Amino acid sequence: MSAPPIASLPPPRLRAADAPLPLAGVRVVDFSHFLSGPYCTQILADFGAEVWKIEKPHGGDDFRSHKPPDLGGESLGYLWTNRNKKGLTLDLYSEAGRALAWELIERADVLVENFSAGVMQRLGLDFETVSKRHPRLIYCSISAAGREGELAQRVGFDPIAQAESGLMALNGHPGADPVVVGSPIIDITTGMMAANAVQAALLARQRDGLGQLVEVAMLDQAAQMAGYRPMSYLVTGQEPPRVGNSSPVVVAIGMFATATSPLYLCCANERSYQRLVRDVLNRPDLAEGEYAEPRQRARHRDALRQALQEAIAAQPREHWLRVMRAAGVPVGAVRSAGEALTSDDVRERGLLSAIPHPTAGQVPNLAPPYRLSRTPVADPKAAPTLGQHTDEVLRQVLGLGDEAIQALIDQGVLGTQRERP
Repeated sequence: MSAPPIASLPPPRLRAADAPLPLAGVRVVDFSHFLSGPYCTQILADFGAEVWKIEKPHGGDDFRSHKPPDLGGESLGYLWTNRNKKGLTLDLYSEAGRALAWELIERADVLVENFSAGVMQRLGLDFETVSKRHPRLIYCSISAAGREGELAQRVGFDPIAQAESGLMALNGHPGADPVVVGSPIIDITTGMMAANAVQAALLARQRDGLGQLVEVAMLDQAAQMAGYRPMSYLVTGQEPPRVGNSSPVVVAIGMFATATSPLYLCCANERSYQRLVRDVLNRPDLAEGEYAEPRQRARHRDALRQALQEAIAAQPREHWLRVMRAAGVPVGAVRSAGEALTSDDVRERGLLSAIPHPTAGQVPNLAPPYRLSRTPVADPKAAPTLGQHTDEVLRQVLGLGDEAIQALIDQGVLGTQRERP
């Protein structure tokens, strides 16, 4: 058996030692779990914020239990979305645990939570309560469908948001059932939007010194992810059709078979279509007569698509990728996950690396998509093991000593008995 792909991953590209971090000095207390909240706080951590990830002592973040697959006993999902954080275990349902949480909150700039409705209120850590004691705090609450009314009682999961927003109805082939998008895009993009909103609130605080409540709902984000297609319903009253791998209005958008593997064309404007048929395929007839303009092509889409398919099937994919890109035709290889991750494109972009982990040895790391020239993101550090930084944060941030920490351990506030560092 050959070595797994992680064995060949390089170390990450490191930032200049003297480069500042965009969010240096910002402290985030992170009560979130699973995906949307942790993805938000990972972005903040990448930008240099100090993120204290609070987990329950027994089992921690539920994302830790999503295995196999795992690496060194750690869930790959958890490793993927908790980079650059400090992990603490606190029993928030104990008086001592809530007292410690309050001390961390009072020293923080940002709080992020994505609990079900009512949890933060029962803990006495809701926005109304916390903001009275810490009016400068940015309090970010991520939910399924908001925190008000009957919708507030809904539990948030990515596929549910895709289904209820109408996004799922846009995905799939004509005449077939709607299909959920394979990636948890609503969780991911909800986390992105939350991170954007938190940073906007931090900028606003620079002007007036006041914190505020930031709310992001998965249902709202899912509606955004449906893109412009729902606009047609609002204008015409007609449901947008599922179109599979093609476009409802442009013929030369979609997947085409080659002599080897498929490719995807995206000739979304007249200029790129003319380049395709005249310069690449040498078929000027496909831009004349009944194919002279886009509306005519759409009326004769089946015949035109068949002509394009026959021409493209005559050569292997690598041939078309080379000549189409040289001609300025938008095209891409339809890759499997393995093909994508081992491609020259990913390697040249430096997206994959291996970073040290205390129990797994090395874990894969996918670089964030944002690059800043003067204030580059933080060097990647692996997601923490459960409670890895509890002692460090209690000592360095709250100033607790050996006896105080041992008393908390004895009370079960920090979890079961464990070895001291």
